[in-house]
Amino acid sequence: MTQNKRKILTNPVAVSLLAMICCALWGSAFPGIEKGYRLFRIAPGDARTQILFAGCRFLLAGTLTVLFGSLAEKKVLHPRKGSWRRILPLALFQTALQYTFFYIGLAHAGGVKSSIIGGSGVFITILISCLVFRQEKLTARKTIGCALGFTGVVLVNLGGGGLNFSMSFLGEGFVFLSAVAAALSSVLIRDYSRHDDPVMLSGYQFFCGGLFLLLFGFFTGGRITHITGPGLAVLGYLAFLSAAAYAIWSILLKHNPVSKVAVWGFVNPIVGVVLSIVLMGETGRASGPQILAALLLVSLGIYTVNRPSAAVLPSGQ
Repeated sequence: MTQNKRKILTNPVAVSLLAMICCALWGSAFPGIEKGYRLFRIAPGDARTQILFAGCRFLLAGTLTVLFGSLAEKKVLHPRKGSWRRILPLALFQTALQYTFFYIGLAHAGGVKSSIIGGSGVFITILISCLVFRQEKLTARKTIGCALGFTGVVLVNLGGGGLNFSMSFLGEGFVFLSAVAAALSSVLIRDYSRHDDPVMLSGYQFFCGGLFLLLFGFFTGGRITHITGPGLAVLGYLAFLSAAAYAIWSILLKHNPVSKVAVWGFVNPIVGVVLSIVLMGETGRASGPQILAALLLVSLGIYTVNRPSAAVLPSGQ
């Protein structure tokens, strides 16, 4: 990559714009998945078929990522010798474990609590990056920024009830493990992209992880029996957003400290709530003032972590 491209990808404005594109795409996945379930007639608590559906989505996402990446590079993207020892751990944490834990957990836990627990993934990502992999330093500013963002995620999910203090390992515990798996994948892509192209890593990890989910869902009894054109269109969109968002996210992680990128993850649930209200007509969700207050808290959190005066790691750390 040329020095000019690297400067663009580390520019705060460019990072913010690209991260917001990722958040908009990932946020649209919430109503998209709900719409997909309706069109494919997948019951809300049918975790096995949901995992099968996710496998189809990510298998297609991997294919699209490799295809578009190959067209952009004007050559076929393929793993080099030794790349598989990085692709397979990514596939395990980013796709296979994250979504297996998530869908099983969601079937045994409320959506509100799941969204709030999922929001803790930003904390976990930064803690793993700072304390385990030593990719950057854990500072008071990062901690305060994460606390502000997490408060926004909690606030936007308080509408409509559904929040209580009952917990189960198979429910909330699995949702938390899903967040841990996602956090590990973000830290690993930062490390692995020093050796391999992040788009190639994204494509092949999606393909391998999606294949695992598809087989796991099928052999545990998941079945998709109602297939329509609109349903396939929604599936195609979900695959596209995963391919585009994770490829961009991986490139940002390659060139920036994990905390600078990961903190934008607080925006995803808010975008999801807004789009669920606008596109799906869901009632009982957060009110307008509640959403604005949540956005303000998340924005303050992102600004706190990314303030220009914050220490910047030397290249390669």
